[in-house]
Amino acid sequence: MFKGRHFDRSVILLCVRWYLAYGLSLRDLKEMMAERGISIDHSTIHRWVVYFSPLLLERFNRRKRAVTGKWHADQTYIKVRGRWMYLYRAIYSVGDPVEFWFSEHRDLSAAKRFFRKALERHGRPERIVIDGSQTNREAIVSCDATSRLHDRSRRKLKPIRIRQSQYLNNRIEQDHRRIKRRVRSMLGFTSFKSAAATLAGIEMVHMMRKRQARFAYNPHPSIAAQLKLSQRRERARTLKLYGAEGIYNRTPEHACSQDAALDP
Repeated sequence: MFKGRHFDRSVILLCVRWYLAYGLSLRDLKEMMAERGISIDHSTIHRWVVYFSPLLLERFNRRKRAVTGKWHADQTYIKVRGRWMYLYRAIYSVGDPVEFWFSEHRDLSAAKRFFRKALERHGRPERIVIDGSQTNREAIVSCDATSRLHDRSRRKLKPIRIRQSQYLNNRIEQDHRRIKRRVRSMLGFTSFKSAAATLAGIEMVHMMRKRQARFAYNPHPSIAAQLKLSQRRERARTLKLYGAEGIYNRTPEHACSQDAALDP
C-alpha cells in the first residue's frame, strides 16, 4: 500500500491519524511536521487522507466485531460544495457504531443501500429504532424480506421489529456530535469523492475509539496501535504468499497471478 511513496509509512500514518482524529487543519499538520524536520505540503497530506482512508477502513473491517441486537438508525447532513448531502448511520444500543453510508440523495434507494450493507456485514438485528421517517421504514421492510428469502438455513426467521419514535432515537442524535464536530473544523468539502473518503476515515477512528476490532493479545489498543497492527497483518499476508525474497524477486509472469491471489 505504501510502495513507491516518497515519505516513510510512519509519517503518512501519523498525518492521516492526526487529521482524522483531532480538530487540526492541513496547515496545522504542515507546521507540526516542519517542527519535526519534515517538509510536507498541506495538499500532500490531503491527498494521503483521501487515498488511504478507504484502504485503512477496509483493513479495519476485517477485524471488526459483528454488532447485532438493537440498532438505532438515522441520517445527518453534510455540506459538500454548498449542497447538503446525507450521511446514513446506525449504532448499537450501547453506542458502538454499526455501519454508515454517504449519499447525495435522501430517498428510498439510498436507504435500501445503507440497510442492505449493514445486514450483509453484521447480520440481522432484533430491533431497529428510527424516527418518523417512512422512507427508512419501507427500506427496512424491503431489506428484511430480501434477507429472509436469501437465507439458506432451515430455521424460521422472525421479521425485524421496527420502533418509530423521535425521542428514543436521541442516542444516535448524540452520537452524530463527534462526527459533526470534526467535520465542522474542516470548513466544508469540495467534492463528493473527497467527502466520502474523509468521512470513512472519521468513522473508522470513531470505531477504533470504541475498540470494536478484535485483537487477541491486546484487548485495549490505542488508535495508533490499531493502525500499526493492521499494517503488520497486511505485511504478514504478503510475506506468507510471496516469501521473504519473492517480494523483491518476482518474475513478471508470476506477478499478476500472485497479486490476484493476494486480493481478498
